[in-house]
Formats: sequence, structure tokens, C-alpha cells
Amino acid sequence: MSKAAKVVAALKVEQLTERQARAEHKRLADEIAHHDKLYHEKDDPEISDAAYDKLRQRLKAIEERFPQLLDMFSPTQKVAPTPTTAFAKVTHRRPMLSLDNAFSDEELQGFFDRVRRGLERETDLKPDAEIAFSCEAKIDGLSISLRYEDGEFVQGATRGDGTTGEDVTANLRTIKDIPHKLKGQGSSKPPKSLDVRGEVYMERKAFLDLNARQVAAGEKPYVNPRNTAAGSLRQLDPEITAERPLRFFAYAWGEAEPRSWKTHSEYLKLLKEWGFKTNPLTRLCRTPDDVRAFYRKMGEDRPSLPYNIDGVVYKVDRIDWQERLGFVSRAPRWAIAHKFPAEQARTRLKGIFIQVGRTGALTPVADLDPINVGGVVVARATLHNADEIERLDVREGDMVIVQRAGDVIPQVLGFVPEERPKNARKFHFPTKCPCPLETPVKAEEGGVVRRCSGGLECPFQQVERLRYFVSRNCFDIEGLGGTHIENFFNDGLLKIPGDIFRLKSKEAEIRKREGWGDLSVNNLVKAIEDRKTIPLDRFINALGIPLIGEATAKIMAQEYGDVDDWLAEMLKAAKERKKTPDDVKKEKAAAAVGESYGRLCNVEQIGVTTADAIAAFFSEGHNVDIIEDLRKQLTVEAVKRRVIAADAALKDKIVVFTGELNTMTRDAAKARAEELGAKVTDSVSKKTSLVVVGENAGSKARKAAELGIETLTEEEWVELSGSGR
Repeated sequence: MSKAAKVVAALKVEQLTERQARAEHKRLADEIAHHDKLYHEKDDPEISDAAYDKLRQRLKAIEERFPQLLDMFSPTQKVAPTPTTAFAKVTHRRPMLSLDNAFSDEELQGFFDRVRRGLERETDLKPDAEIAFSCEAKIDGLSISLRYEDGEFVQGATRGDGTTGEDVTANLRTIKDIPHKLKGQGSSKPPKSLDVRGEVYMERKAFLDLNARQVAAGEKPYVNPRNTAAGSLRQLDPEITAERPLRFFAYAWGEAEPRSWKTHSEYLKLLKEWGFKTNPLTRLCRTPDDVRAFYRKMGEDRPSLPYNIDGVVYKVDRIDWQERLGFVSRAPRWAIAHKFPAEQARTRLKGIFIQVGRTGALTPVADLDPINVGGVVVARATLHNADEIERLDVREGDMVIVQRAGDVIPQVLGFVPEERPKNARKFHFPTKCPCPLETPVKAEEGGVVRRCSGGLECPFQQVERLRYFVSRNCFDIEGLGGTHIENFFNDGLLKIPGDIFRLKSKEAEIRKREGWGDLSVNNLVKAIEDRKTIPLDRFINALGIPLIGEATAKIMAQEYGDVDDWLAEMLKAAKERKKTPDDVKKEKAAAAVGESYGRLCNVEQIGVTTADAIAAFFSEGHNVDIIEDLRKQLTVEAVKRRVIAADAALKDKIVVFTGELNTMTRDAAKARAEELGAKVTDSVSKKTSLVVVGENAGSKARKAAELGIETLTEEEWVELSGSGR
């Protein structure tokens, strides 16, 4: 992060100018997208839940103050990354949304107050009337939806992005807690069509036993139960899933036709009658004080539970009240997750070693005496960078304090001074890369990252780039994991990405290697062949261009359309990059550096800094050679570009919907507005152009009137948008 970015990141949201807010919004969105991929798709997070939640809270606060920055690409408008292509896609009949979080009693009280105000406004609820909440421990696992038709289990899917998940039916059938046929007769007979939702998880003891078997077999132990459960469920071979000790708790529903229950607690009882296991740590609380007492009890019992929990979920018990309260953005108004504070433990720091990433960044890692933190055995923790080590002043032999929140790799908070060994020596960050070339390490100007200067000559960087190339959000080649990549590289089978698609010619050599038989080699070859056709956005993402991640790759694919135009424009931009980014900022004109580079600078979410990094990448001949080598072997699919006409009715307008719509869903209305060129936000401000007011509209309609913003009824919106045609 540059010095300027650090200054902006340290400012409170209310102190930001619009220009600063725009830069901070992009930084946060990119960082959140990065962590979403690690958590949801690689099952390998690198920051704590608490740290992640702070990023989202700051992003949301910026969007509330600057609603013009809110768009469809924002992480606040998504539940999780779009599923990868390893499994068939399943569209949920009703979205699987996320929950808002509360981290303090003040935030929890705010939730209670909002629920009461909403019910008083939407119903005839009296000010002193009781509001019952169904409270349950928040299981730390993987959200799943199970589809039943006439009582038969027919399909199961992951949550995915909330709208589309992955079909993991075969794997779910191996879990003993999931009934293949539902029980129940008469009043307890299950609905004809039913989506049961819940959590796949792994108990602590089962996780530790599994890790003991891994170590005994000479394999790398797993990080924690949640990631292990998620990885087990996403195995392409159900027999592997069947060997893993997975469990399931049911706690919600999606589609249910017909639905007989009137409260959430009644539904939980029905689940047990149908044959499901539900969390026994569930209680119906009738006052806020009861809710708080239950939270404290769960916090006290947490260390002794057989499975991990990271908080408590509260839901308004009455279903009709849930329906009246509705949803906002990606979360229901009638439920919230009350998170536990981060857990801490003390252990000995055995040493500090350096890892080298695909961009050459050197990351210090703490090697710890294994310690159980919240049911997870921790042996390593990132120390982030040289500045962080300097700040912490941790040394080999120190007793250190480590913290984890939820299921993440922990962070080192500091050391215990009175337990520091007398001969403990200060850690000095290396000036040479630990790779065999021992190339000099250079610090980024104005930044904290230190990088190996060897570029693609550095074997560590080459291996990490190849690992990234085959990862899930890139080419997603099953069976070619990080260890295989490293072994193949060290033995000369792989050097550049194109070599992956030449492995078929080396089948005989691979079969001679330990652990590779006919079946595994055939599966690998098939997986590689299946990826010889790739969408343009995945192709761009896989190249590892500095500052280009999944979201920006999609935007670039939309901008340029096909690989030929994209590559031609990138090469032109690289040639035109004759001036520094500061020069471009001062002149603010594409003509200053040429048409192609100027166009690149103006692509949404790119800007001058990223454009400069892209142009620098394409100025290196070996990078272009790698791309050309890949193009000879692959079919890169063009994207279907979204085109908004210059005369679109709502081009560049900011639109807000409030109240209940009768002729269409809120999502359909938003989609239509975006088709007409508008940006749809959830809050009303002076920047808002238009507010569509449905039935039972509340404060947003009042604020629009106070600000003199144009409002439309649903009928007027239908006429303007052509939604009824």
C-alpha cells in the first residue's frame, strides 16, 4: 500500500473527500474480493473473520456516505464469488443470502430497535409487545441447500454466490445425517416440494483424528475443520467424501410448497420429525435480556463443545413478521449473526522463515509450537511484512500471543516481555531472495512490500505463478495441485504455463513417478484437455498480471470482447506508455500517451496505476511470448458484451427502490434499471436521481421528499421502464 493510500485508509469515513472515497472504495473492494476467493473457493483464508468484517463495514459505510460509488460489482451486493466450473451449476429457487453481523451490545441493540420500529410500522404491533427470537449457535461450516420432491432427496447444492451454487448431490448422499427419504405423516408430513438448508461441518475430534492419519501417512495436515469440511464436500470423487467424517445440521428452508409452519421454532421441530438433525444449542428467547444471556452462555460453553461455533444467530420467530420486515441488499432485516470476540492463546515462536509469492513479494511467516486455539491446531502464522515484524519486535524463542477469529490462520499480536529469552536476537529482514539465485531484494517506493528482483528468473516465483494459473478462479485444472506443480517444475516437466498443455506427450514419464498410476494420469490428461477452451476473463486472470484479479479481469473482458482485440490493444498501450503516471494525472488526457493507453486508463476500476502495471507487463517480451504460446494451444472464448445505448432512458442515473412491489420482484426491477443504464443503490442522498416508491414505503420515501428528489409510483416505473410489455 502506498503512503497516500495508507493516509486515506487511516481516515474516518466522514473525513474522506469524494476522490479519496473512490480510491479507498476500490482498494477495499479488491481486498475483499481477494479474501472472498481464498475463503469460499480455496478454503484457505489468510485474515481473521474480525479483520474481514471490518473491511466490509468500512466499505458499506463509504457506500452509504457516497452512494454514487455503489454498483453491481461491489462486494456488498454479493454473497460469495461465482461458483467455478468443476461442478454443474444449480440455480436456487430462492436466494441463499448472508447475514449482517453484530460485534457489540450496541450493534445488537440497534438490531432490536430496527426490528421493533419495522414491525410497528408494518404491523399493528404495540410498543410494549413481546417479540420472540429463535436463537441458535452459529455452526462454523459450509452452507448447503437440499432439494426434496415428494419426500425424496433429489439434489444438493452449495450456496455459491447466493443465486447459483454447485451441484454436490453425490457427495451429500454420503453424509449419514442427511436423510434420503423424509419421514412424517398427517400434520407433520413434509411439503411436496422442499428446500432444506443447513450446515455441513466436521467435529473437532474427527478433525484431529483425520489429521493424525494424514501425518502418519506422510501427508500435510489440514488447517481447520471448516476448510476441511468444505474441501471434502467439493471432491470430484464421492468415495473420497465418504471417507471424511462430515456431519449436517438443518436450520432453514428455501422453497416450501405448501408451507404449514408459522414460526421458525415450529419448523425446527418439524425438521426432527422428518429425520434431520438440528442444533441442540437452540432456544426461544422472548426478551432482549434472554437473548443476551443465551449469548453469554454459548460463549462460556464454546471451548467444550464438540464442534466450532463463531457466534449466535438470532431470528424473529414469527414467519409473517419475517415476511413483513423483508430484506436489504444481501441480508434479511429479521435476522443477525452476533459474533464472538477473537480467541487468543500463547505459544513459543520457534523461528521466522520467508515465503516468496508469484509477484516476488517476500512474506515472513512465524513457525510456532503447535497450539490449540478454539479447537484448531495452529503451527504457523503470517507476519505480513518487514514493517510488521519491526512493529511487533518478535524474536525467535519468544512466547507470543496469537489470535484467531473463527476458522482462520491466526495473527501474532505480540510477545510476552517477561518470558523473552536473554539471548533472543532481533530479526533482520533478508536483503537477498532465499531462492537459489540469491537475487537482491528491493523495497517498493512508498510501500511496505519487499520483492525479489529476479522476476521470472526466480524459480520460487515461477512455481507460484504456475500454481495460480491452475487455481480454481483461473484454469481450474483438477488433479494438478501445488505439490505436483512444484515437483514437475523441479524435475523439468513444467517451466511455463504452456507446458501444462504439453504434459499429454509426457504421460509415460509421469506414470513412472511415485503416486501416479494409469487412472490418476488419465484423469489429469482429461482435466487438462477439458480446459483447452477457456473464457476470456479466466484467461486474463490466469496470466497473473500485476494488480489484475478476477473482478478486474471480467471488466477487461467486457471492455475488449475477444482475445485478439484485447491483446492487440494491450500491446499498443505498452508502446504508447511514454510518460509516467504522474504526468498522465496532471494532463488528464488520453492523447498525452496515446489512444490505446488512454482507453485502458479509463476502463472502469482500472485507472492510471493499474494501467501502468498492465502496460509494463506487456512491455516484457517473455510475457508476450508466454501468451502467444498459450494461444496456439487454446481456444479463448469471446464474451457476450453488455451494451448500454447512449440514449438509454436512465443512463448514469442513480435509482433507489423502496417499499413493496406487486408486479415484479425487487431484483427484477433493479435488473431492468441497470439495463436502462442506471446505477441502483439502497440509500437516498443528494446524488440520487430517482426513487421508485412501492407500497408501505418508509424513511427512504420521506427523505426523497425532503430532498426534492423525483419519485415514481410502481405503475409509473412500469410505464417508464417498459417492464409490463
